[in-house]
Amino acid sequence: MDTTAQQARRFRADDLRAFARALLDRADMRADIGRDVADILLDADLLGHTTHGLALLGPYLAEIDKGAMAKSGEPKVLNRRAAAETWDGARLPGPWLTLRGIERASAMAREAGTGTVVIRRSHHIACLAAYLKRVTDQGLAVIIECSDPTVAAVVPHGGTTPFITPNPLAAGLPTSGDPILIDVSMSITSMGYAKQQKEAGKILPGPWLIDHQGHATSDPAALFAEHPGALLPLGGLDAGHKGFGLGLLIEAMTGGLAGHGRAEPAEGWGASVFIQVLDPEAFGGLAAFRRQMDHVADAAHASRPRAGGEQVRLPGERGLQRYREAIAGGVALYPAILPLLQPWADKYGVALPLPSS
Repeated sequence: MDTTAQQARRFRADDLRAFARALLDRADMRADIGRDVADILLDADLLGHTTHGLALLGPYLAEIDKGAMAKSGEPKVLNRRAAAETWDGARLPGPWLTLRGIERASAMAREAGTGTVVIRRSHHIACLAAYLKRVTDQGLAVIIECSDPTVAAVVPHGGTTPFITPNPLAAGLPTSGDPILIDVSMSITSMGYAKQQKEAGKILPGPWLIDHQGHATSDPAALFAEHPGALLPLGGLDAGHKGFGLGLLIEAMTGGLAGHGRAEPAEGWGASVFIQVLDPEAFGGLAAFRRQMDHVADAAHASRPRAGGEQVRLPGERGLQRYREAIAGGVALYPAILPLLQPWADKYGVALPLPSS
C-alpha cells in the first residue's frame, strides 16, 4: 500500500478501541483487563505517542501467545503501610496494573495526603502520559516512573556498555485549565523511536546514540548492527551526567523500593513501577496549587520565542490538542501499525477497522 495514501487515512477512535479489545478478547484475556489495555494503548496514539500506542498491541499479543504475559489474576500485596504499598504484579498486563495502582494510591492520598504504590514483576506499562489526566481530573498530582529490569539499552555517562533502560518519568499537575502533562525519559530517545526511524529509512534528529566504538551517531542502524551501539543518557556526550544521575534515581524508586530488579535472574520483558499520588488539599490547598501553577504556566507562555520559533508550549499541551483533534476528526495511525496487526487479525478472525477518511 502506498505510504502517502496510508498516512492520509484516519480511523474513528471507537473503531480502533473495539478492534483492540476484540483481539485481546480472542486472545483470552480477561475482559476488564483487556478493556484497560486497549484504552491505554489507544490513548497513547490519541496523544501522539505512536511508538507506545497500538504499535505495542502486536508485541503484547505475542507475549500472551507464548505465556509471558498473564491473561488473568490479581496482584499480591507484599507490604502495606498507611500511605505505601508494594505489590507483586504476577506478570499481569502493565496498563491494567498501573491503573489499579493509581486507584489505590489516589485513595491513600485522599486519606493521608499522599499515597505510593510500587509494583514488581509487572509486564510492560506502555505510554506513561496516557495515565496522567485520569488523575489530574480529580484535582490530584501524580508521578509515575518505570524501569525494565531485564533490558540494558542506555550507557552510563562516560561508558560504552549499556546498563539500564530509558527509565521514563511522568507527572501530571492540575491547573485551572488543561493539566501539565510531563513524560520524559532519562535517555535522549527510546528504542521504539529509533527502531521506527530505522524501518522508515530515516536518521535521528541529532547524535542521540553511541556506536560500539564509543562515537556519538544519529544513525539508528547503529543499535542493530553486528556489534550494537546503545542509547545515550539525557544530555548526550556533553551533559549526560544529568540523565545518568536521574536514571539511577528511577532505578532506586522502582527496582530498589520494590526489592526486585536487575539483581534477579531475567524474567522477560516487563517493568518495575513507582506510582505516587499527592492531594494538594493536604498541603497548601488545591486552589492555591492551581494559582501557583497558572502563574508559572502564564510566564512560560509569555516568554519571547526564539527567532523564527513558535510560542512556548507547556508539556502535554500539543498532546491534548492532538487528542481532541483525533476524537473529532479521526486518528491518523502510524502507517506500519495496521499491517503489523494484520496477521493477528487473521489469526483471531477480527476484521481490521475501516478508515473514516
